[in-house]
Amino acid sequence: MESSDTLRNKCAACYRQFNKMEHLVEHMRTSYHSVHEPTCGICGKHCRSFESMREHLIGPLPKAECERVFKERGCDICLTILGSRNALRVHRETCQLSRGNAGLLHRMGNLGIYDEIKVDNNRAKVVALACKMVGGGSDGSLDLCARVCLIDEYENIIFQTYVKPHLPVTNFRYESTGVRPEFLRDAMPVRQVSRKIQDFLCNGEAIWKIRSRGGRARILVGHGLDHDLKCLDMEYPPILIRDTAKYPPLMKTSKLSNSLKYITKAYLGYDIQTGIQDPYDDCVATIRLYMRMRSQFHKWEDYPLANDPQNRNNFAQWRQSELERMSPEELLEISRSDYSCWCLDSRDPSA
Repeated sequence: MESSDTLRNKCAACYRQFNKMEHLVEHMRTSYHSVHEPTCGICGKHCRSFESMREHLIGPLPKAECERVFKERGCDICLTILGSRNALRVHRETCQLSRGNAGLLHRMGNLGIYDEIKVDNNRAKVVALACKMVGGGSDGSLDLCARVCLIDEYENIIFQTYVKPHLPVTNFRYESTGVRPEFLRDAMPVRQVSRKIQDFLCNGEAIWKIRSRGGRARILVGHGLDHDLKCLDMEYPPILIRDTAKYPPLMKTSKLSNSLKYITKAYLGYDIQTGIQDPYDDCVATIRLYMRMRSQFHKWEDYPLANDPQNRNNFAQWRQSELERMSPEELLEISRSDYSCWCLDSRDPSA
């Protein structure tokens, strides 16, 4: 049985126990526990990522009671606990998704019929971008963008085209890209593609003026966007980028990125990137992951981030004595996230 001192020094979020209260305070200072972390629907434990929560529920050493309940009425895709097995059955019908009509869109894309920005999509607030790379350089290892796709939050194609790289292609990587030399011969130059995409994303705002939410510029979703934007020779403000490779709840327990193929299978329930890969498939997967993360309901906080000016002194060293007199629940109450949860976008009227 746990002693009162042990309970006093037990983190109210991750349930880790400490010998001294000062150690718990230091843990809270550096862990950034918050209402935005994935949380076990059975015991209430906070986890840094969905992968760590999956380990807590059905990993090699799961918590016995949580494992029992989860196996009976837990969704193995979104990790939600339902009220009954029947509710779980109904829930799974909407939780597990499929690739849909990507095959038809791939064939249409090969015809080049989306190589102009669709004007009827100018009201889109969130767009997903994906590229497919061919190889350049003497050994074909230099990534060069050869296909690009841009879709809106309803999975409609806004822009899709082949791209003519600025360097000679030495490896078309046909097995995965499906790109042949004749597809790029008269393709749009990469600089023209970049300009079209950037103009659409900025939506009339000067890129150097984009500072925060609330303007006309669009949210950009993707996986490994640093790499895609670099290959397109494009810049975009980080505050409007939603990267599934860098979003903490979708990362590995080790804090490394998961592949898009893995997180699509794990959190949407279907396979992508088998055989010849279509950038549309990647766009759909990232926009679905974004919308699923964004739709989560978390407690409202006026200042949800640890680096908000109002929160900078929450765990200041000069407050150490005061913090050590607080209960674990009170410490959790003033703790804030070190990343911007995507659920906050749903509260932004411009998104």
